[in-house]
Amino acid sequence: MAALGSVKLMRVLGIETSCDETGVAVYDEAAGLLGHALHSQVSLHAEWGGVVPELASRDHVLRLIPLLEQALADSGCKAGAVPVDAVAYTAGPGLAGALLTGAAFARSLAWTWQVPAVGVHHMEGHLLAPMLEPRAPRFPFLALLVSGGHTLLVDVRGLGQYEVLGDTRDDAVGEAFDKTAKLLGLGYPGGPAVAALARDGRPGVFDFPRPMTSRPGLEFSFSGLKTAVLKAVESAGPEAAADIARGFEDAVVDTLAIKCRRALEQTSLDSLVVAGGVGANVRLRARLREDCNALGVEVYYPRPEFCTDNGAMIAYAGLQRLKAGQADPARFGARPRWSLDELAA
Repeated sequence: MAALGSVKLMRVLGIETSCDETGVAVYDEAAGLLGHALHSQVSLHAEWGGVVPELASRDHVLRLIPLLEQALADSGCKAGAVPVDAVAYTAGPGLAGALLTGAAFARSLAWTWQVPAVGVHHMEGHLLAPMLEPRAPRFPFLALLVSGGHTLLVDVRGLGQYEVLGDTRDDAVGEAFDKTAKLLGLGYPGGPAVAALARDGRPGVFDFPRPMTSRPGLEFSFSGLKTAVLKAVESAGPEAAADIARGFEDAVVDTLAIKCRRALEQTSLDSLVVAGGVGANVRLRARLREDCNALGVEVYYPRPEFCTDNGAMIAYAGLQRLKAGQADPARFGARPRWSLDELAA
């Protein structure tokens, strides 16, 4: 990233197109979030049981201009005037085609309006999403990032000061939900479908393993849990689906809670941030709140609409990067693979 200089930044447009949500938002440094618009591609990909990258990219192309117009209108931007002081966009990680769609759109807007642009790390957006709330955390804090593509425990000391304490060795927790949903004959995405079915399930009927909790460390693994669910479905049949869903959800919640407690004790941090799509799970939120109360730890979540991918978190993260003096040159690209450890302050 290039140095921006001493330009005073007030209002940032955020564009998110990393996977299967198209998000556009306007964040004002003084007034906060002015407007945001979001389109989910769930119905588009449901037929295929997962995200089809080419379809995702094409849909972003169709949605970006209408969502931009909606976000700008909701923000009260004056017609004919340059509406923002900068443009932020998701540069990675994510689907290559989807990322390039958003990057090209964002850079074109920045060039037209003659304002700076900055590429944002998708996971940094999730890390900072709770900052959009009236009750926001302060650095340092422990973050649990749980989504369709990521399961991370991160020691967050400040902007760009991130140490990944634990990652998944195989499936992300969101992928485990999706695969369990498919085994149970449920729709896509799997997280909400499994959680809804689990509400009718009886606790303790299926006692699935809590992977990697009986050994030291903060790494995750969900492949063994997925195999246990498969065996239960094959042996018990579809009539046990609700009990299986409850057993699976309880195992996931226990596993995440045990690892969070372990990380909090290891780091002595007194704040926990939970972000990403799986962070909207009601049973996970209740368990972490209970555990954190017992530890004297404050727990923070973004509102459910900002747990999934969205433009608001990208606008906010972009503002912080721009305030730190960073901006991108006119040349742009995408980083489908981009470790959070590689992100500098």
